[in-house]
Amino acid sequence: MYQAKRAARSEFVPIRHIDYHVWIWGEPAPGRVPLVMVHGWMDVAASYQFMVDAFANDHYVIAPDWRGYGLTRSAPTDAYWFPDYLGDLDQLIDHYSPDAPVHLVGHSMGGNVAMMYAGVRPHRIRRLVNLEGFGMPATRPTQAPRRIARWLDELKAHRRGEMDLKTYESAAGVAERLMKTNRRLGADKAHWLAQHWARQDEQGRWRVLGDPAHKVINPQLARVDEVLEIYRSITAPTLAVETREDSLTQWWRGKYTLAEYHERLKALSDVRVEVVDDAGHMVHHDQPELLARLIETFLDA
Repeated sequence: MYQAKRAARSEFVPIRHIDYHVWIWGEPAPGRVPLVMVHGWMDVAASYQFMVDAFANDHYVIAPDWRGYGLTRSAPTDAYWFPDYLGDLDQLIDHYSPDAPVHLVGHSMGGNVAMMYAGVRPHRIRRLVNLEGFGMPATRPTQAPRRIARWLDELKAHRRGEMDLKTYESAAGVAERLMKTNRRLGADKAHWLAQHWARQDEQGRWRVLGDPAHKVINPQLARVDEVLEIYRSITAPTLAVETREDSLTQWWRGKYTLAEYHERLKALSDVRVEVVDDAGHMVHHDQPELLARLIETFLDA
């Protein structure tokens, strides 16, 4: 199994009536800017361990499990709302760095949250790193009736248990699932991740630490015009990382392309794009050493 090089400590912080679970690497120090790292959909904060281990320098890293993921439990719900991530992040940053801006790193869904937060709270972010957080395809008002109807249908499906996540007989089964999803993930890292991505229940089954309600579609349409206005408000220098594999096009199958994403990035006043070879969407698993160098070079510039 993978051996972590930098030890993390685990703590719980009261955020908006939720006991938020947070992983901390390193210690605060004079002149050391806190590095807040937020994970993606159906992931956990521990997922950043490989990248933290690859950093050349010591950093004060703060990585929360989003509500309904990892060890952060939320009140019983059948749907999750994007603005709640912004509210949670705002209070989390206030807790750990009330008087100074932070560096913010986000992957996938976490990258989308990070971009939006940096636009609505520009004074709180010193430097911004977006790892494959592409945002959503543009929508049309005509899609609203069908999308809301789908949301209603999925709420019922969730209540019937039809959206429950698969369970596994062992942690090894979880590791196999991770390697099947990501062919680049080695067995050592997969077995380490499995211990944090899932937990054994009272029946001895291993359950993924993600609320199945996260699978329920958001009934609200994605408004690109609003997103662009928020992007224009970002003042932090921004590093946008993507992979040569182009997971965006693979996922959306032409409904949303990398070219469209690059067009949106033009709304930012200070952005650079880096492309990582031999990596998929889970770039922080596939190329943690390269990614760590890119981020540290950017933060030190």
